[in-house]
Amino acid sequence: MVIRIKVQTRASVEKVEQLDLDEYKVWVTAPAHDNQANEAVIDILSDYFDVSPSKIRIRSGYKSTHKLIEID
Repeated sequence: MVIRIKVQTRASVEKVEQLDLDEYKVWVTAPAHDNQANEAVIDILSDYFDVSPSKIRIRSGYKSTHKLIEID
């Protein structure tokens, strides 16, 4: 499955909200520094979709707030 996400870093809470069939908004408390936000996104999505973090991969948007995520 491939989804599009918009990431909000340095949020007060971590959560995931589905906006459309394949589009989500993800809030993480981690800053967008030293890959911390990307790691937090993978962790929160693994909990949300109930899969191992190793099954989630950032396909594009590694340094952007808009990302394309692949979930096996």
